[in-house]
Amino acid sequence: MNMRPLTVLLALIPGICGSAFAQVQTDQINSVITAVPFLTIAPDSRSAGMGDIGAATTPDVFSLHWNPAKYAFVPQKAGVALSYNPWLRKLVNDINMVYLTGFRALDERQTLAASLRYFDLGNIDFTDYNGELLRTSNPNEWAIDIAYARKLGEKWSGGIAFRYIRSDMSSGLDGSKAGNAMAADISFYYRTQGRLGNVPVDFSAGWAVTNIGSKISYSTSNDKEFLPTNMRLGFALSTPLDERNELTLAADFNKLLVPTPQTDESGTGYDTNNDVSVVSGMFRSFSDAPGGFSEELHEITWSLGAEYWYDQKFAFRAGYFSEHETKGNRKYFTFGAGLRMNKFGLDFAYLIPTESNNPLANTIRFSLLFLFAH
Repeated sequence: MNMRPLTVLLALIPGICGSAFAQVQTDQINSVITAVPFLTIAPDSRSAGMGDIGAATTPDVFSLHWNPAKYAFVPQKAGVALSYNPWLRKLVNDINMVYLTGFRALDERQTLAASLRYFDLGNIDFTDYNGELLRTSNPNEWAIDIAYARKLGEKWSGGIAFRYIRSDMSSGLDGSKAGNAMAADISFYYRTQGRLGNVPVDFSAGWAVTNIGSKISYSTSNDKEFLPTNMRLGFALSTPLDERNELTLAADFNKLLVPTPQTDESGTGYDTNNDVSVVSGMFRSFSDAPGGFSEELHEITWSLGAEYWYDQKFAFRAGYFSEHETKGNRKYFTFGAGLRMNKFGLDFAYLIPTESNNPLANTIRFSLLFLFAH
């Protein structure tokens, strides 16, 4: 069997999460390796338009991905949304992610939410040594989430989420199988009102650790890989410019809680530390970088974003996302717009990398939502 199609598939995976699967080429490049990187892709257009920010922004129907605790303060009684994301269009034309989510307030303090994420990696052709087509496969990954949020006070809330993940990348190859895993999120959200001089402001902060769960295996030998366990910390500041205009500034910081690859005994390859436990790997991730504390800082991605609303009906957004050159080198600007008309909402986001020929170039996201007031 010609293994070229599988090689092509594996070559596409690094682009899915900005070279998270990139091979180490020099002593300086040392990307953190995880399975199922589709779980880290921003699913909604609002957050994507702000540079992939969502830990502390105002609660919305897409809060489950960013910070489930925000649902406790969502102003509507219920909502449902669908987001569509054509992915890596610079490389192929059949990779897509669809995200369906919704929430329902149980009372003034409690909210339930759920989501379904489906990632289609397109068609892969398998051929023999003569180039004759043997079969066509369609690798895909999906995850189902359920979340619960509760107010812990007038300004605080907490949230938990549980997730089932299935990743079918095997394509029927001998010795391979679909991977299955369970994971959980824990999160907190804080918001308060105050003043900066004579200017009234709403300040919010959010913290979430996501994808804490079992490792996943794609082989019958049961070799296991880490999920993309991630810690997210965010801050947001909103202020009304006048009766119709409002501006929000926000920032997010993210770090994968996964062991950093280490140089093996021969000095020619890298050990991904997949043999350590999940809990041990989470704690080790703060101090195991070969380059010491400076390399640990390099593993933190950061985003800055802004959102402007006119009359709570029209929104314009912009943001910037940055990842260190040795950890994936994702750097891009984002822009977006939104529309709200009664119960209906529509959002759009567009991504522009800082470098040419980037596989993420011209990434577009669309989100459609329906909200129901109390």
